[in-house]
Amino acid sequence: MATDSQIIETLSRVTTATLTTILLKKGLRNVWLRGTKPLRPGQPRLVGRAFTLRFVPAREDLATPESWSSPISTRAAIEAMPEGCIAVVDAMGVQDAGIFGDILCARMAKKGIAALITDGVVRDLAGVLSTGLPVWCNGAAAPPSVAGLTFVAWQQPIACGGVAVFPDDIIVVDDDGAVLIPAALIDAVLELAPEQERLESWIMKEVEAGASLPGLYPPNAENKARYEKAKSESKG
Repeated sequence: MATDSQIIETLSRVTTATLTTILLKKGLRNVWLRGTKPLRPGQPRLVGRAFTLRFVPAREDLATPESWSSPISTRAAIEAMPEGCIAVVDAMGVQDAGIFGDILCARMAKKGIAALITDGVVRDLAGVLSTGLPVWCNGAAAPPSVAGLTFVAWQQPIACGGVAVFPDDIIVVDDDGAVLIPAALIDAVLELAPEQERLESWIMKEVEAGASLPGLYPPNAENKARYEKAKSESKG
């Protein structure tokens, strides 16, 4: 089993687009978390284990400002997050209640949380941006979370952007959004991903040199042999 440092080192060099192709070949089609857009242009590709948080629809007796002081609260969940994790929040795609604002994001940044990923929205946009916490979400809204949501749990299976996310699954996120790698498949993905990136890099060079796509992408037997030869020469 690969260590977390090996997972981060390898997957930091692999695009989410490549990862969806590899996972498709493994039979997994639903791994891209819908609505997870970079809040700030140029955020780095990040890799980490999922720390899950779950909201349900607001219920008036539970979704109150007083609930922020409850033992089951977003505040308590943030304190339970380990350094380097990626917080993945199921906000059911709600876009008119911001799940986290500047103070909560500042605390996450202080704790060394790698990123916040949600299919919902944040609030206090300028303040959130000023914290430096990398965020992927579906926009911003002024109302607080309790205006539309009730926080119920952390470190349970969730549905974020229509994808089933379990605690400690691997999340990779870049300009194309967030992709989930099931923890049980991580070793297979680590083996396949760098080779897929090398192959596509070689194909891109061929295209830039004027090659046509049929037989190249995907490569036929002749082009596979040419690729293997080029790879062996580069190692030599």
